[in-house]
Amino acid sequence: MKEIWKTYPNGVMAINGINVSIDKGEFVYVVGPSGAGKSTFIKMMYREEKPTRGEIVIDGKSLSSMKERHIPYLRRNIGVVFQDFKLLPTLTVFENVAFALEVIEESKSNIRKRVMNVLDIVRLKNKARFQPHELSGGEQQRVAIARAIVNSPSVLIADEPTGNLDPETSWGIMQILEDINDRGTTIVMATHNKEIVNTMRKRVIAVENGRIARDEAKGEYGYER
Repeated sequence: MKEIWKTYPNGVMAINGINVSIDKGEFVYVVGPSGAGKSTFIKMMYREEKPTRGEIVIDGKSLSSMKERHIPYLRRNIGVVFQDFKLLPTLTVFENVAFALEVIEESKSNIRKRVMNVLDIVRLKNKARFQPHELSGGEQQRVAIARAIVNSPSVLIADEPTGNLDPETSWGIMQILEDINDRGTTIVMATHNKEIVNTMRKRVIAVENGRIARDEAKGEYGYER
């Protein structure tokens, strides 16, 4: 991000001149108080929001000047995991993950192979035929992670992925994210989870009032919850 500013139509200035660079293979936490600009920061990375001013480049591609018709192609290379899972309730676990490949018209044999491979990574191979309502919250989040990585994205963006989960389940999710990072995927994770940030000691970018207040290689959460 180079000199990024974001003002919403209602006049709220969410991002005030951010400059930041994230290298391939990094694991980065984005932290900060509610309303500090974290969500906008995250959403701009997959073009859910556009900056008012400045340039965002991911994997050599400029998001700022990207035409709308090219956004779906960008998102094939960026996996996104949300706090509320966003699974399709009438589809099985397998079908939820396969959906990401069907939209890009992968062959059936390739879809089966890749879906079962990522379900193995998130430890849900034995629940491929289950529907979301038959799973726990942690299992649903693991399905969401599998769906986000089935395209082998270079970047995985996780927006509060443990926000709705109990502490033990949250640690299981973090172990999976660490495994994915070890395989070479860059991970950027927005979180309010003080314990996870302080224990895992990755790079921490703290956003306050739309600016980067801290950027530490092995940082701490730094806020009272």
